[in-house]
Amino acid sequence: MNRRDFLTGAAAGLGAACISPNLGSALEVPATPKPLAHDRVTLGKTGIVTSRLAMGTGTIGYGGGSNQTRMGALIALLLKGYGHGLNFFDTADSYGSHPEVAAALRQIPRDKAVVLTKCDSRDPAEAKADIDRFLKELNTDYIDILLIHCVTEDDWTTRYRGVMNVFSEAKAQGKIRAHGVSCHSISALRAAAASPWVEVDLVRLNPIGAVMDDHPDTVTDIVRQMRAQGKGIIGMKILGQGAMRHRQDEAIRYALRRDVLDAFTIGAENEQEQQDLIQRIAAA
Repeated sequence: MNRRDFLTGAAAGLGAACISPNLGSALEVPATPKPLAHDRVTLGKTGIVTSRLAMGTGTIGYGGGSNQTRMGALIALLLKGYGHGLNFFDTADSYGSHPEVAAALRQIPRDKAVVLTKCDSRDPAEAKADIDRFLKELNTDYIDILLIHCVTEDDWTTRYRGVMNVFSEAKAQGKIRAHGVSCHSISALRAAAASPWVEVDLVRLNPIGAVMDDHPDTVTDIVRQMRAQGKGIIGMKILGQGAMRHRQDEAIRYALRRDVLDAFTIGAENEQEQQDLIQRIAAA
């Protein structure tokens, strides 16, 4: 065999090896890891690293109470979730769940937990007093994420500039790590997308548009703009406030596969529901 024949044969052999099903794992393309509830994700450019799934504490939450607080076993549920790798605590003044979150925080390292809470005050002086009260109620030196709660106005970035300034001052003082808004109208969401002040946005998203600001495609387009700016995006109403209770797998797949959410919050009401959510996310 001359040199030319040898090289031609060697090249053909290599080509056959590359397409051989018996080559083994050396040339196999690794599968994309499945997303898990306890995966650590970073919220935009905030530098805050949290679990993909947040433990919601505000199902039917208003007036200082929620399904979670009313059941009387929230502390144990939060600690059980933490044991499964969920370190994201989603609370709010109006849910009345600060005491339970504080009790859970006493039993885990504070720097291992991420706490998000929400302020309903629209008056700057009241918002400033609220922040100090929240710190005491949560028994913490700082709040990871503080949001202006349930904003609907299209001009909220002008109307509530005083509250925004209070939040910015609190961040400068180390009382909070990031600030933002929870949006409850499409006009408020568009204003949030246009505002450089918003570092984190809590947005309603599910495939059927239940309890949402607009059609899911419209919301998704706006959220993509926000992500491109480096805002941290957290999804809520993933199950449409119960409208998708019997279509949970579809809702969870939608939240994971739209590729617009850094994390999302769902409020389990007992350990069985919590474990079921963890398993469904893994299966999705």
